[in-house]
Amino acid sequence: MDFDRLVDEAWPALERVPLEPWTLRHSLGVTKRANSVLVSGLPADLAEAVGEAEKFYAERGGSTVFSLGTSAPAEVDSLLEARGYRLADPTLVMVASPAPGGHPAHEVRIEDHPWPAWLDTWAGVEGRDPEVGGRICAGVPAWYAAVEEAGAPVAVGRGVPQGDTLGIYCMATRPGARRRGLARSVLRALIRHAGLASAYLVVTEGNVGARNLYRGEGFEPRGAYHYRVS
Repeated sequence: MDFDRLVDEAWPALERVPLEPWTLRHSLGVTKRANSVLVSGLPADLAEAVGEAEKFYAERGGSTVFSLGTSAPAEVDSLLEARGYRLADPTLVMVASPAPGGHPAHEVRIEDHPWPAWLDTWAGVEGRDPEVGGRICAGVPAWYAAVEEAGAPVAVGRGVPQGDTLGIYCMATRPGARRRGLARSVLRALIRHAGLASAYLVVTEGNVGARNLYRGEGFEPRGAYHYRVS
């Protein structure tokens, strides 16, 4: 699987500008994934390309961030490190193939579009802008799942069908509802609803609890990426 492409397609930036062979992505600061340079090859003049990227993000009032995955040449990471870019958010791509078939232990609501309370829950847990997050979500077809209590979502997730695999995103549980298996139910419900051959997700290396949950559901590390931030 081309994980760099899958992740980029599943969380589409609001603004995309080609800087061959890279893509400059900007989405008003909501997530590094949608506000970074997708590095997917080596430009003819690497230093010049980095300078063009820095100009692009400076014009938009933000830091310059590079996303470096399996398609990123080592020379890019080395140059950025030498220029003082700090390493941030090393992230694993975990895959379950075949997709697991566990039954959710809770009732899970699934819709074709994020409803306002779903966005509020995801944004509240992640510290994001729900309006911008909703615009990013609307960029591709997806399913939106939630365990609700008293009519309000307390655990949510998003599933993006991509060929024969399902991308799992936006997994978030309100602090007061954690350690009750709600995220597991959301994950299982999305996978069963999709009925696809495999599934993948991304999780930061430091999130040990989430990594253990996903491993228990049959997901194993298959790739990785990290960011360099100015």
